[in-house]
Amino acid sequence: MLEHGGRLIAASRRYGIAPEQWLDVSTGINPLGWPIPQIPADLWRRLPEEEDGLVDAARRYLDARHVLPVAGTQAAIQALPTLRPESRVGVLSPAYAEHGHSWRKSGHSVMDWNQDMSINGLDVLVVVNPNNPTGQRFSRSRLLAWHQELVLRDGWLVVDEAYTDPTPEHSIAAHCAKPGLIVLRSLGKFFGLPGARVGFVLAEHGFLRRLQSLLGPWAVPGPSRWIAQQALLDTAWQQTQRDHLVARGRRLEALLKGHGLAPSGGTALFQWVQFPEAAALHARLAAQGILTRLFDQPQSLRFGLPGGDAEWDRLDRSLKASV
Repeated sequence: MLEHGGRLIAASRRYGIAPEQWLDVSTGINPLGWPIPQIPADLWRRLPEEEDGLVDAARRYLDARHVLPVAGTQAAIQALPTLRPESRVGVLSPAYAEHGHSWRKSGHSVMDWNQDMSINGLDVLVVVNPNNPTGQRFSRSRLLAWHQELVLRDGWLVVDEAYTDPTPEHSIAAHCAKPGLIVLRSLGKFFGLPGARVGFVLAEHGFLRRLQSLLGPWAVPGPSRWIAQQALLDTAWQQTQRDHLVARGRRLEALLKGHGLAPSGGTALFQWVQFPEAAALHARLAAQGILTRLFDQPQSLRFGLPGGDAEWDRLDRSLKASV
């Protein structure tokens, strides 16, 4: 199992601090997520139905022609490598580690890739846009040029857009009817609903049929489908959140700079600070009940957004005492 953000119970045991006393900024999840209404009770008593309106809501929200709901994008990340013969795969590095792990586990030849490298010789290129944890962005024109080159040799471009929702103008979802272009989206980050385990794969119709056959029926539970549909239809909340999250991302950047921790990159939902003493600062903050995400390669910390003003003040005080 790879390391990820969260794991609050493990941190609680390690540092002897009760889970409810922690400020968890390790995950990059919107701390003020979409407010969940009461879930209709009969959804727990029926099998999920594909004709419930979720796909139509997702198509409108994502501006995509073909959409497949999945049990979080993690399910798709694990399944995609099984749909190709042994391939030469470039995976953006550093990035969300499950991508490279899944392709390697399925027997593909995987190389750590960066934007200064050629894609000649690759059958598959996997990028995260904006990237996690660096915040690096790739333009739509650049992504489509890579796709055009890959598809000439029956290759794939896989784009993980988990952090794109606050700035949807950077998405390439509208182009996903093209063969060999696969985009992953999630309900977890922007909507703040990771526990619902709802993600979406956007690709050409025939490819999604193959993926759906592999994943099997009822991949997403009925209550999660209902929550996802309501959240995707709430356009007023979405626009308000986009404005607020962009402003909060800038606030977090300024807060970190004020403590001598100028971010190396970031998004509206997190900031990434690369420096040699990252592990020591991670431990000092954890001893005060502040959980950050530590990366070893390179040595760095990712800070997600605090929630209310009291959490912002707490992070400020803890940084002041720790840096």
